[in-house]
Amino acid sequence: MKCGSECRNVSKDELLLQSDLNLVEPLSTLDTMQSAEWVTRPKPENINKHKPWIETSYHGVITENNDTVILDPPLVALDKDAPVPFAGEICAFKIHGQELPFEAVVLNKTSGEGQLRAKSPIDCELQKEYTFIIQAYDCGAGPRETAWKKSHKAVVHIQVKDVNEFAPTFKEPAYKAVVTEGKIYDSILQVEAVDEDCSPQYSQICNYEIVTTDVPFAIDRNGNIRNTEKLSYDKQRQYEILVTAYDCGQKPAVQDTLVQVDVKPVCKPGWQDWTKRIEYQPGSGSLPLFPSIHLETCDGPVSSIQITTELQTNYIGKGCDRETYSEKSLQKLCGASSGIIDLLPSPSTATNWTAGLLVDSSEMIFKFDGKQGAKIPDGIVPKNLTDQFTITMWMKHGPSPGMRAEKETILCNSDKTEMNRHHYALYVHNCRLVFLLRKDFDQADTFRPAEFHWKLDQICDKEWHYYVINVEFPVVTLYMDGATYEPYLVTNDWPIHPSHIAMQLTVGACWQGGEVTKPRFAQFFHGSLASLTIRPGKMESQKVISCLQACKEGLDINSLESLGQGIKYHFNPSQSILVMESDDVGNINRALQKVSYINSRQFPTAGVRRLKVSSKVQCFGEDVCISIPDMDAYVMVLQAIEPRITLRGTEHFWRPATQFDSARGVILFPDIKIVSTFTKAEAPGDLKTTAPKSTVLEEMLHNLDFCDILVLGGDLDPRHECLELSHSELHQRHLDATNSTAGYSIYGVGSMSRYEQVLHHIRYRNWHPATLEARRFRIKCSELNGRYTSNEFNLEVTVLHEVKVSDKEHVNHLIVQPPFLQSVHHPESRSSIRRSSVVPSIATVVIIISVCMLVFVVAMGVYRIRIAHQHFIQETEAAKEAEMDWDDSALTITVNPMEKHEEPGRGEHDTEDEEEEEVEEDMSSSSSDSDDSEDEEEEEEMGRGRHGQSGVRQAQLEWDDSTLPY
Repeated sequence: MKCGSECRNVSKDELLLQSDLNLVEPLSTLDTMQSAEWVTRPKPENINKHKPWIETSYHGVITENNDTVILDPPLVALDKDAPVPFAGEICAFKIHGQELPFEAVVLNKTSGEGQLRAKSPIDCELQKEYTFIIQAYDCGAGPRETAWKKSHKAVVHIQVKDVNEFAPTFKEPAYKAVVTEGKIYDSILQVEAVDEDCSPQYSQICNYEIVTTDVPFAIDRNGNIRNTEKLSYDKQRQYEILVTAYDCGQKPAVQDTLVQVDVKPVCKPGWQDWTKRIEYQPGSGSLPLFPSIHLETCDGPVSSIQITTELQTNYIGKGCDRETYSEKSLQKLCGASSGIIDLLPSPSTATNWTAGLLVDSSEMIFKFDGKQGAKIPDGIVPKNLTDQFTITMWMKHGPSPGMRAEKETILCNSDKTEMNRHHYALYVHNCRLVFLLRKDFDQADTFRPAEFHWKLDQICDKEWHYYVINVEFPVVTLYMDGATYEPYLVTNDWPIHPSHIAMQLTVGACWQGGEVTKPRFAQFFHGSLASLTIRPGKMESQKVISCLQACKEGLDINSLESLGQGIKYHFNPSQSILVMESDDVGNINRALQKVSYINSRQFPTAGVRRLKVSSKVQCFGEDVCISIPDMDAYVMVLQAIEPRITLRGTEHFWRPATQFDSARGVILFPDIKIVSTFTKAEAPGDLKTTAPKSTVLEEMLHNLDFCDILVLGGDLDPRHECLELSHSELHQRHLDATNSTAGYSIYGVGSMSRYEQVLHHIRYRNWHPATLEARRFRIKCSELNGRYTSNEFNLEVTVLHEVKVSDKEHVNHLIVQPPFLQSVHHPESRSSIRRSSVVPSIATVVIIISVCMLVFVVAMGVYRIRIAHQHFIQETEAAKEAEMDWDDSALTITVNPMEKHEEPGRGEHDTEDEEEEEVEEDMSSSSSDSDDSEDEEEEEEMGRGRHGQSGVRQAQLEWDDSTLPY
């Protein structure tokens, strides 16, 4: 019997049966009984005799983000008390465990069916499995949940089913590998991706794929990348490929990964990380050549290494970037003694014996092709050299042609006619340098040294070398590139017998005047020569020789202290070769990184300087050691900023004729100024603007090597005119000069200020200036033998001639003082005075106005003459000239009687002389001043500025115009 929500009518027999079963309880809910009546029921323990029964274990599966658990077997509880009400029904399933996200519900109390559900979303990534205890409870003996019986404990194991919600991600954002060219790799590197899903199906990576197309690489399912063909370093040095990954649910990675594969060449010993082209900006000082270089030895057993770095500049002029000044200028810069004679000067009117020789672009290097020679004119070199003299030269010479080479003469002094004796000579023979010196028969008749030989490889290496032969008879010493060499062979000979045959000094060949039908050149030289000089009477010091051959560019080492004791190094004299040695490769790398290039020239020759680094390696116990290839690079010296040399000063002025005839003459360039500027780009102030950079001019200081003063409009006539300059002015500033009818040439290496000071003292004299109207001159200056030249500064000097009045008495009679013109300072004619007595007052006024205008014109002329005169006084003071002698013996003075009314305190004669002198000056200057009014205004301004300075010495001048009334 079962009981629902209400009990049905129970018969007496049924009650007795339940009583026997001890299931009697009050039936307060029975419909047929009164509320206060108890119904006898069987006892609960007699009705609910059995416990519910369930399986001992369950296995369930739940999909994440779902709430139903599918159990195997299904959740069903059975009770043997059925079909007894309450006792045979299942009221609950209870789960034992803390914070479990599941609950069990009863679907049908009668059948005992139940279900497991998720109370909250299940995430497989948080927990993949759950295990807990479950028990079933029957409904007990009544509706009040009393005396419920529970089943045994059953184990429930639930597995969470995964959903593919996550995509694969790579462990690294990028991968990098280095491979050697020419090899096939099974695995270059391995990429790895992960998936956050929890199940093996969705959390495992099942496939990798290369996204980049047309690359010689492949990848397997485990992420191993291999190359499918041999890689070439020359073809491609680096590959970049993209790789993606797929999980077992075929979901691709969100972001691909980058794989970079660098291809390195097959390990070859050599220098790494250096640049072939190195740019050098002039004036930048020392520039490191290989700041990151290192040596790759391929793990060779290196025991020691020697590095030789060579800077090759032999093709630049005479080798190295030496200054291109003339030899005389270089001698002065190095402090050489005076009296040096240049035997191969640049061709000019004064040195024309080199005009027929071949020269290179610099016009300072002479090339001899075996067909040319030059005769040195008589008087250039003394006939007989003393026991002390010096010969210097730059020479580039190669192997002599032919099996038995002939003598190649550099310098030869031989008989001009009749005989063929060589008094002294310098020549090359079979790569030997030979100096011949035959003494005259003026002393004892004994054997004396006559030939001195030097055998040197440099004589025939086709490179430039500097040779100095110091003679202190009988000792002869050779300096080559600053190093000393003693002769290996000295041949003695008898002195030359005395004769009256003239001698001929030649260069490039030897003059054969006798023993032939026609005198001719012989023993021609093949090669190049430059700066061939001879210094009679004195030898050069070692210091001067080193300076003359010194190199302006070369190799240098930054921070010698940082090299440490593990490095041995050595420079050659010109610092073009550096040798370093060490037993540690790391020390050699650091030492070579400190090697730099330096060029001390202000305006270096632009172009390429080649570099060569050679290496010698020794290994531990190895017969065959590694070979390091030579390294070839070059320094590109950029073009220096070219200076603009500007000459400024007064371009036109006037001087009285008497000053041209004076002992001091006329100073031509009292205020000339030499300025050198260069253009510099200036960046705009606002960095955001794209406007072009503006240019500014900046001054720079450097040397000049000559300034030429040319006479324009015809050469000077030495009979009555010349240009003069004090020798002391040149000597004090270590400059030289040559003077000719065509002009004046100042030369020698000196600063711009030195040249200014010398030009300030150039004077022009003319003994007959009466026929001279003007003289024009032009100045042009140069730096580096004409490489940079100035503007052409033109000067015109005008001669002020004096005007003579022939009939003083006639003029005096024409000048009358009218009673109404006492204050007018200008002479009037007698006819004007006579007309004034009969004309009416209006005519008188008109005459007065006219006279005033004439006086004003005369005063202006006098004023201009005064300004020009003051300008002359100032320039005379600047040159420290003596007091000027103004020759006015032929000047005729016209007296103006009106002048005495102007200043009563002065004598009449003095006043009249000054007034007439002003009139005469105005007349003489009108012709020369009227052509160029602008120049007159400039002279006026200059006169105003110098008036205060010239006032001190005006009292010394015989021309006293201090009281001119204007």
